[in-house]
Amino acid sequence: MTQPTDNRRGMSKHALTALRLASASIPTLPLRKGKLPFGNCPACVGNACGGRPNMKTPGLCVCPQPCHGWAAATTDPDVLNSLEWASAWRNAAAVAYHPGGAGVTVVDLDNADAIAWARQTLPATRTVTTTRGEHWIYQGIMASSNAVRPGVDIKSLMQYARWLGPGVGVTAPLPDAVRALGVKEPSTARPAPQAFSVPLRGREGACRHRTPTYLDRGIAMAVQRITDARSTIHVTVYRTFLAVLSTHGGCGCLTEAHVARLFAAAQAKGESPRHCTDAWTNALTTLGL
Repeated sequence: MTQPTDNRRGMSKHALTALRLASASIPTLPLRKGKLPFGNCPACVGNACGGRPNMKTPGLCVCPQPCHGWAAATTDPDVLNSLEWASAWRNAAAVAYHPGGAGVTVVDLDNADAIAWARQTLPATRTVTTTRGEHWIYQGIMASSNAVRPGVDIKSLMQYARWLGPGVGVTAPLPDAVRALGVKEPSTARPAPQAFSVPLRGREGACRHRTPTYLDRGIAMAVQRITDARSTIHVTVYRTFLAVLSTHGGCGCLTEAHVARLFAAAQAKGESPRHCTDAWTNALTTLGL
């Protein structure tokens, strides 16, 4: 049950800031001391829920509490003003926002040398003063990436940034110079194969696959489903893993090569290896495999 969105008596200054930002279509979340998001609730510890998003607001967990870090950011005033979020706002040390959800990219300049580099290299844009440096904000989104050069991080998709005010200046379009920062140089050395750490745990039951083509087609369809996802990536990956295991996990025909294809597709959409492992393990547990 939520409070009426116009009932702001007793709300903290951070909650009021979040509501104001939400009215400007900027998704926000509370931060605790140390600029860290609040931890997951007991039902979501260890990503046990599979990272369930709210279909109304992509990225928001359906858990009524502010779970899952950046994915909890929302513009829904009923959520921001809810009883379930009230404790977090009372104990919040700051307000954060999801730059990608707001359609922007933040170039986080952490020291004077990084600022000097940006002034010589990047086009002028809206600038926000931070504790140690500046945030340069551009219109447009891209993949987030840390330590793209000394003292420089990029915060956009699947990342949060502390709200420190609107800043000064005019927001410029995201330049190619910033996009290039997030592109890693291809390695000339052949990468060593990564050890597969997720147990298949399939049952040795009767095989329903008349030919290997049936299994291969199922894996290809699953990879395509993940690749085609445009939002709610967490839940798409989890549900796809669940579908694959419900069909092919009972007879022991799945190999590490099959699962590696699924993981590669998920990671290409921004999922970390840990999130892939969590989603796969949760799907196995859900199905009792």
